[in-house]
Amino acid sequence: MKLSVLDQSVFVEGRGEDEALRDTVALAGHCESSGYARFWVSEHHGLPTIVGTAPEVLMAAIAARTSRIRIGSAGVMLPHYSAFKVAEVFRALDALAPGRIDLGVGRAPGGDLRTARALNPHASGMAEDFPQQVVDLMTWLDGQPHQGVIAHPRAPVPELARRPDLWMLGSSDYGAQLAAHLGLPYAFAYFFMDGQGVEQALHLYRSLYRPSARYPRPVATICVWALAADSDADARHHALSRERWRLDRNRGRLGALRHPDAIAREGFTADEDAALAPMRARAFVGSPQTVGQRLRTLAAELQLDELVINTWAADPQVRRHSYALLAREFAA
Repeated sequence: MKLSVLDQSVFVEGRGEDEALRDTVALAGHCESSGYARFWVSEHHGLPTIVGTAPEVLMAAIAARTSRIRIGSAGVMLPHYSAFKVAEVFRALDALAPGRIDLGVGRAPGGDLRTARALNPHASGMAEDFPQQVVDLMTWLDGQPHQGVIAHPRAPVPELARRPDLWMLGSSDYGAQLAAHLGLPYAFAYFFMDGQGVEQALHLYRSLYRPSARYPRPVATICVWALAADSDADARHHALSRERWRLDRNRGRLGALRHPDAIAREGFTADEDAALAPMRARAFVGSPQTVGQRLRTLAAELQLDELVINTWAADPQVRRHSYALLAREFAA
């Protein structure tokens, strides 16, 4: 089983937003030394909790501080941008970290519609153009002439075929079917809806898959939220930060991630505990043995050989420790 990472640069109460970005870069080096296969960063806009707005910038910083781990976006929200510009940016990243770049793309706005209009005032119909954007992007990533232009920089002739690995991201059947049609790897955002729809999406992807030259067989993974600590009790305590955030988000209140000690002192109401019960029942939270067993079971059910782990914690050291514990658990 391969383990990878998705980090979202989460803003923590009492710390600066800029610290969240520096923590992401530091975490990448930690995860590389722990043996993780990939380190992906997200793109969100206009959200007070998640300050990772520019995956390409973070990827360049991470590339300069790592040497082995694959670095990727999860993802670039393509309808905001020109496919040609995205191809140029990611070909430049590939020149800086040859053979280590993943480009995950999605069609979701990654924020509210007002922010989407600010990113691209002409984006109202871009979501419908998404499949063509992906096709254009594939051609330019390959370094081939398309629409009369070529995306630079291109590698020397012996390495001309090298390009970033393109992944389709999604949390619905749409992305699964498009990835299958284009012969691309597919990553399902399991943590968005606690796994709802994952079986159907993966079934569609695999059953409809059309082999491509680069990917003759389907390549799939999922991203799950998980937190490991030295004991089940410690992990449940640190998970309080995300539980409080989930409750507040559902009520339209978004803000910094809060410290679990303060949340524990306040407690939850009976109604809040009832609302959290289904999420807690499905959560990958506990000791490394507890989390490892649940992740292995899920991977076996979905026939996966790679999982992407997303972890929130108010203390960066808690987050790093969680990733270290899971790396050791799966290396055993």
